Amino acid sequence: MAVVGAHKIEALFKKATGLQISKEKVKEISDVIDQKFHDLLLIGEANAKYNGRDVIWYSDLPLTKAFRESMQKFKDLEEELALQDVLDHMKTLPPLYALEVELENKAAEIVGTLVYVLANIAKEFSKNDKVVSADDLKSAERILNLTV
Repeated sequence: MAVVGAHKIEALFKKATGLQISKEKVKEISDVIDQKFHDLLLIGEANAKYNGRDVIWYSDLPLTKAFRESMQKFKDLEEELALQDVLDHMKTLPPLYALEVELENKAAEIVGTLVYVLANIAKEFSKNDKVVSADDLKSAERILNLTV
C-alpha cells in the first residue's frame, strides 16, 4: 500500500512543475516518499524519546524553514491528500510512538510537501524536458536523501 496514490502523484508533479511522469516512475516516487516520511517520523520519535515522551509531537519533526515554506507552496496548490489514506498507510510501517493530534492532522500535508519538494528538485534536472527521466528522478532522490 502506497502512502500516495498514482493519480495524485501524477497530478501533483504536473501542477507543481508542469512535469509529466510515466506510470513506471510512479511506484519509484511513491517508495521515495514513503521512505522520507518514515525517516521524518523516526527522527521525531528520537526527539520525543529525548524529551521524555512516548508521543511524537509535530514540533519533534526536523522540518526546516525551507520545508515549511514548501508546505505553504503545497497548500497554495490547493491539492489535498486523503488524510485517512496517510494514517492507514502509517499502520503498515514498523511500530512508532503514538502521534499527537496536531501531527496526525498535518500528516497528509507533510506527505504532499515531500511530493512537491521531490517534483521541484526533479524540475531542476529536467529544465528543457516535459517528462522526468529516470536519471533526473535518481538525481532528485539523491538530493532529497541528503536534505531530508
